[in-house]
Amino acid sequence: MSRAVSWVLTIALLLCLVIPGFIAFRVWHVARIDDRTPADAIVVLGAAQYNGVPTPVFQARLEHAALLYDEGVAPQIITVGGGQPGDLYTEAGSGRAYLTRLGVPPEAVLAVETGTNTEGSLDAVAQTVRDQGGHSVVLVSDPTHSYRSRMMARDAGLDAWTSPTRHGPAVWTRENQIMSIIRETGAVLWYQYHRIVGSDVDFPG
Repeated sequence: MSRAVSWVLTIALLLCLVIPGFIAFRVWHVARIDDRTPADAIVVLGAAQYNGVPTPVFQARLEHAALLYDEGVAPQIITVGGGQPGDLYTEAGSGRAYLTRLGVPPEAVLAVETGTNTEGSLDAVAQTVRDQGGHSVVLVSDPTHSYRSRMMARDAGLDAWTSPTRHGPAVWTRENQIMSIIRETGAVLWYQYHRIVGSDVDFPG
């Protein structure tokens, strides 16, 4: 094997190690950020619901969003997420109903019932916020989901920052958090690859 080929292989190997490592660090770092800068809207990223009842993961996000609303971070909460085939309820609609039960005024909650993944939902949110004359959002999701969702929101043209929930199944154990960082590292790599090649194929979630 020639020296040039060896150098190429060595550099390729280093890139395969360094790039995922850097992204994993960014996922971990942004997960620790709780930015409550006033914005035009608080956006709750959807999660599973069953017959209109949010799962514990989704409930944790919604409860955190209600707290931010009570603190005056934004005058509006936007819930997002469509439904799966055969569903009677959407993630956004279930989230809106749960927030009103928590005491958030119904007129302060807007359900954007579009999108089956983070990117599609945030594209719909960006259009909705712009239609209202706004441009800034605080994103509420699980900590390790914050980096990718912020990236997607900014790519959609929003001024976005994150305030992740600190309770619920997603943060119960160290093992959950580590596995989430690994999964999100793969999801970010997938998203960036398809941005480069111009593909519409999305990583689930």
